[in-house]
This record gives sequence, structure tokens and C-alpha cells, in this order.
Amino acid sequence: MSDTREAVAGARRVVVKIGSSAITSLVGGLDRDRLDRLVDALEGRMRGGSDVVVVSSGAVGAGLAPLGLTVRPRDLATKQAAASVGQLALAHAWGTSFARYGRTVGQVLLTADDIARRTQHRNAQRTLDRLRALHAVPVVNENDTVATAELRFGDNDRLAALVAHLVGADALILLSDVDGLYDGDPRKGDAHLIAEVTSPEDLDGVVAGSGGALGTGGMASKLSAARLAADSGVPVLLTAASQADRALGAADVGTAFAPRPDRMSARRFWVRHAADTHGTLHLDAGAVRAVVERRRSLLAAGITGMSGRFHGGDVVALVGPDGRTVGRGVVAYDAAELDWMIGFSTQQLPADLQRPVVHADDLVTL
Repeated sequence: MSDTREAVAGARRVVVKIGSSAITSLVGGLDRDRLDRLVDALEGRMRGGSDVVVVSSGAVGAGLAPLGLTVRPRDLATKQAAASVGQLALAHAWGTSFARYGRTVGQVLLTADDIARRTQHRNAQRTLDRLRALHAVPVVNENDTVATAELRFGDNDRLAALVAHLVGADALILLSDVDGLYDGDPRKGDAHLIAEVTSPEDLDGVVAGSGGALGTGGMASKLSAARLAADSGVPVLLTAASQADRALGAADVGTAFAPRPDRMSARRFWVRHAADTHGTLHLDAGAVRAVVERRRSLLAAGITGMSGRFHGGDVVALVGPDGRTVGRGVVAYDAAELDWMIGFSTQQLPADLQRPVVHADDLVTL
């Protein structure tokens, strides 16, 4: 067995993402039997000593049948209406199923804004940590009833990857209706399972499709989420919900994604993957070399221009002379304050404005 699979099998803190198709159907809505079987597998993992956080899709799917809808809605208002009905049913179903084992469930509804803004990000982290400390099982979902097109995670696969880093998980397991990543369309019969992904080269030529009738993610979002989590240092296992017992046991199914050797700090992960950018700083070639190659702080002298309305503490994009984004970082100054500093050396600035524009500790390269 590979080191990655051993890491997933032995992980003490695990985030498990359940896809919509694993627990709902267009005709019957929420499938309690399938959900119960998943809870049985999750309970087995917890009895083995692991701490489990569930990220559950299915709110919209669970709300379709009660509202008499036969297809997943495309307009935001109907989708949110279905989610408002389905979230109640989904939370009750998870609570009822875990109650068979004497466990309490806590529902945590998040929007993209809760992850993008540092204050809400910390609040979400504290809530999840406290639920686990009180021996409750956190069940996380995107808050579809209030999320707008601009504020959505896009799918719960990305949400699961963000939550995995948020709670300091040792592994992420993505369960849906596919048994792994293939180098082509498995429905055509000429595709092969990719059992291990250890580097970007293992994904050369892989074409991932979009979501199905019930979900919004598809293989493309699962692949993106797996790479995001692995890049932050979290090993990932991608497989079908029907193989949950083995995925949560020996981890000998599906596709395993090896993590980067060094785990990214929570702050640097937030800067790179979670935070919204509020402006852009344009760098000269020398500043790009200093930031990218030498991992130095960004100084005002290396900035040639800026755009956007940002404040000190916001995340901004760093763009080179060729227009390519080379990094992101937490800016130390407001836009109005920085505007007249551009191009000046540190020695030419007043003493209270001589700190870096973006400190190296608050900067990530792309």
C-alpha cells in the first residue's frame, strides 16, 4: 500500500464529503437507507479512534420531491427555496441516523464569505473546534438559502477542501457516484483508473467533466478540490459512496492524491485559496524576481501601479510586467496611502511608512 493510502487509513482527524447523488434522487428525494449505510461506515471509523467532520451536499436534492419538482432548478430563487426545505430534512436525517449510536449532530452552514473574510473564517474554525470538543459530529453544508451567485463555493467539493484545512484534518475523503479518477470517460469502456496521483504529470491528458442531474460539481470540481487539499498538505482519497466501508477502512479503493511534503500554514492557505482579492499591485521585473525567486517582501520601490479599493489587511493580487498574476498577499496600507508611495525607496519614505507593502510572511506565490 502507498504512503498516501496508509496516511488516509491511519488519519486521526478526517473530513468526509458526501455528494448529492450518494444520498438523494430526483424521484424519491432523500434516501434514508443509503444515508444510514454511510453513517454506519462513519461510526465504524469514529469507533476506531478517528475524529470525523462531515461535509454533506444534498439540501437542494432533498427539497425537490417535497416541492413537487422533478428537475434540479436553474434559477437561484427556486434553488434557494428547495434548499430551505431540504436543509431541514437533511439535518434531521443526519441527526436521526447518528442518534442510533447515541451521537449528537451539529449543523454548520457556511457561505463563501464566511471563509473569505478572516474574522468569519476564524469564527467558523472556532465553532467546528468547539463542536468536536463537545463530542458532537459537525455536518457542514453550503448555506444555499442565502448564498448568491457571487458568494458561492461553486460546489461542496471545494468547501470540503477548505474545511479540511480549517480544522487541521489529517485526510480528506471525497465520496460520490464515481469510484475514482479515470484518464477518460469510463462509460465508453476504454478508460483506465488512475490509482495514485503523486505529481501534476500524473494528470497529463486527463479530461474531467461537469456535474450530473443532482450535483453541481462533477469530476472537474472533485479533481480541483483534491489538488487544492493536497497542495495544502492534506492527503486525499476519491471514490464512490458505495465503497465507503473500504474508503473509511483500509483506504484501498479509488484514487489517492499525495500531499505536498510541507503543510502550508493556516494563514498562508487562507491568503492563497480562501480570501477574496480586493485590488491589484503591478510589479516591475526586479520586484517579481525578489518576490518569486528570493521569497522577499514587496517594497514600494518595486511597484509600478495599482488598481482597486483596498484597505490595510486586505488581500491583493500581485501582477508582473507581462500581466501574469505571480502571487497574492496581505497589503499593509490603504489604497489612498499607498498611491503616493509607489516607486519610492524605503529610505525616501517617512519612518512610519518604511515597513514592507506586503511582508514575506503574508505572501504566497502562484
